[in-house]
Amino acid sequence: QVQVVESGGGLVQPGGSLRLSCAASGSILSINGMGWYRQAPGNQREWVAGITSGGRTNYVDSVKGRFTISRDNAKNTVYLQMDSLKPEDTAVYYCLMNLRLLGRTSDYWGQGTQVTVSS
Repeated sequence: QVQVVESGGGLVQPGGSLRLSCAASGSILSINGMGWYRQAPGNQREWVAGITSGGRTNYVDSVKGRFTISRDNAKNTVYLQMDSLKPEDTAVYYCLMNLRLLGRTSDYWGQGTQVTVSS
């Protein structure tokens, strides 16, 4: 049984910081790409950041220079450090992992964590 669990959301004032974590557990052989998405009320889910198995990162333009994605392969965990947060960053944030299991490779989503940026 594979589980992908997120943590770290909350309420923060504009200009503040939060760090999201997403950890996978179960019979995992390795993890390929990892990514973060977000969905604000009334909007479609959008891609925010991604990191390859080799550590190459990429970001949507609206978060470049403010957000940092990283991974700890030993812990099967991906992080999203969010600095200089803005009200428009308010959304439910989801992680996505491409997991290599025994005999197959599949995408797994986290359950989502709420990030609210407000004074």
